[in-house]
Amino acid sequence: MMDFAGKIDLHMHSTVSDGTDTPEEIFQRVRDSGIRLFSLTDHDAVKGSREIMSIWKEGDPCFLCGAEFSCKDEDGKYHILGYGYDPDSQGVNDIVELGHSYRIGKVKERLEFLKKEFGFAFPDFELKQLFEMDNPGKPHIGNLMVKYGYAESKEQAIKEFINKIHFDTEYVRPEEAISGILKSGGIPVLAHPSYGSGDELIIGDEMDQRLQKLIGFGLQGVETFYSGFTAKLTREILGFAEKYDLYVTAGSDYHGKNKLIDLGDTGFDENTEMPEGMKRFLNDAKYLGKKI
Repeated sequence: MMDFAGKIDLHMHSTVSDGTDTPEEIFQRVRDSGIRLFSLTDHDAVKGSREIMSIWKEGDPCFLCGAEFSCKDEDGKYHILGYGYDPDSQGVNDIVELGHSYRIGKVKERLEFLKKEFGFAFPDFELKQLFEMDNPGKPHIGNLMVKYGYAESKEQAIKEFINKIHFDTEYVRPEEAISGILKSGGIPVLAHPSYGSGDELIIGDEMDQRLQKLIGFGLQGVETFYSGFTAKLTREILGFAEKYDLYVTAGSDYHGKNKLIDLGDTGFDENTEMPEGMKRFLNDAKYLGKKI
């Protein structure tokens, strides 16, 4: 087993979803940073992973096809990461199409809501550009609001205006995302498990029950090392990973300039002993590059 201290980042976003770096720019940043295994996990999309695969060559950092699916059911929200899937398989692409259709519908409803409730309107050319994006969402609408003086910051736009409208049913269900990933030969992993909707913190028995349900659907791993986790949260998730024999992953959730998070900032560093669940993940995942 190679020493991978500080050299893994399996959670990042490009301009294909809500990041500010193109897939090619992210790839260059990964090379420059010394990261040796990475995954591009754009929301409800495989396009970015396909772009990385098209420019990847022998000797580059090892790469895992990735995606992050926004899910919801009666118990709340989940973000399900998929790793090492076949990007051309129907299983994962069906989930991409379903998630994208929900996303576009919600963008339209949010724009209508903002116009009706607050009088916020945008020029047609701006709306055309918005809907031409691969995966438009709340950050993109928030940036438009700042541009036209409706909010002082993207964060204020989302918190005080955009989040005032709620959607109860227009989400991919977690079992749908997990099934699509598995059918495509991938590994489904729960992203930042302790974080739910907004400021919701999921710990203890609630976390245990949530994991049991998702494992019943076929969940295979948990993102244990995460930029936003305290040491206490990491220890708790690691305990659940050991309890249920789950894979362990590490991710920063890098979004370029859209979040104050550095590439490679996963909480897994040279002082961290590699858990058995991470060793198994590195051995079992299907990625481009020599086996670890």
